[in-house]
Amino acid sequence: MKIENILSAKGGTVHTISPEKTLQDAVQMLAAKNVGALVAVDSAGKPVGILSERDIVRAAARGGNALALRVAEVMTKEVITASPQDDAQAVGQTMTDHHFRHMPIVEQGKMVGIVSIGDLLKAQLEEYQGLLENYQMEKS
Repeated sequence: MKIENILSAKGGTVHTISPEKTLQDAVQMLAAKNVGALVAVDSAGKPVGILSERDIVRAAARGGNALALRVAEVMTKEVITASPQDDAQAVGQTMTDHHFRHMPIVEQGKMVGIVSIGDLLKAQLEEYQGLLENYQMEKS
């Protein structure tokens, strides 16, 4: 299965934030959008980082007023991306190997979506369910 199949079912919405915003702003956006990560983008819309709930928890664990920190101070700066044509299983393996749960999808330099490990698992389960149903129909 290709990432483009997952995006066609899920949609291409990517929630972004400026690296200059505070973690307080990010927490409010994460809660309002019911998502686990935001892509930090520059003024041209290019990904420059990704901020996950884990990043925020780590900042809070260091003490002080973590919510006053800027996204740029806490975000993961090395953003690994995939393309819509990439194999979903390979993308999932990359996410597992690098210990992250959200991967922006980029095509021709433009973000066209984001997938989570949950999106990949859901797609895989649906694919297996379809195969099982086909097998059962063939046996009947």
